[in-house]
Amino acid sequence: MGLLPMGADILPPSDDRVFKLILTKQEAKPVLIDLISSIIKHPVVDVEVRNSEIPPNDTQEKAERLDVNCRIDDGSQIDLEMQASRIQEDSDGKHQNLKGKSIYYLCDLHSSQPSKGVRRYDRLARTYQVTFCSYTVFPERTQYVNSFSLRHDEDNELLSDAIQVVYVELSKLQEIMEKSVDDMTDLEKWAVFFQYASEPTYRETVNEVIASKEVLQMAGNLLMSISQDERERAVFRSRRMYQTDLQSNLATAEDRGERKGRIEVARNLLKINLPLEQISAATGLTAEEVESLRKEI
Repeated sequence: MGLLPMGADILPPSDDRVFKLILTKQEAKPVLIDLISSIIKHPVVDVEVRNSEIPPNDTQEKAERLDVNCRIDDGSQIDLEMQASRIQEDSDGKHQNLKGKSIYYLCDLHSSQPSKGVRRYDRLARTYQVTFCSYTVFPERTQYVNSFSLRHDEDNELLSDAIQVVYVELSKLQEIMEKSVDDMTDLEKWAVFFQYASEPTYRETVNEVIASKEVLQMAGNLLMSISQDERERAVFRSRRMYQTDLQSNLATAEDRGERKGRIEVARNLLKINLPLEQISAATGLTAEEVESLRKEI
């Protein structure tokens, strides 16, 4: 039936590789059709996946194509991706790098349509860039789905919906988890599945969600199969170790840069004969460290 055993160790479908494997298996077409239908709020009859390959042993994300690029029966193009880990951002909390990435992929996909035989630009296929994100991108917005098209800055008049960016923030499902499964929309059920399927605490609710739809039962079976595949488990562990090491190295480099900056400030303050205790308070260096710097000057 696709239900997840209560004590089973399940790989997270919110991992970008697992997400793609679930959606691009040969038998997964009904799963992908239902998910896309729930996002664009339009019944999809058929879907063609256009990049299903995943290198089996490469732990570096940049070497893998972890998005799901597809075309549906009305000709629309849809690119689905799971943003499992935070990409490098500025400290302003606005996630401009992630937003810029989404726009770049969207415009690249839309403009890559063959021009041969197309005499009018308004007859190009509609293009969607859909990002499922495991962290919050729009903290000022309460809704977990945020969709953007081309509109006027002042009166919000629609210029075109030929291109559309959609963010599904899986970090905003608290209120949805308080609903009964019968009251959840299809997209809410998918969001709950992606976010909580691997967490034992929510296993009972996730199984209720899975039991409510045949395609979710199919997704549950696919997830179980992937989770029981020793090679996939090894790749998952290897990728997590790589990501953890990368984050650790970045944090170490930032710490070294920050300490170097504090030392430089302390040296400048010593040159103007500021008291050692004030330099220590201003820079976060210990009194002994400041004294050692004073002796070097």
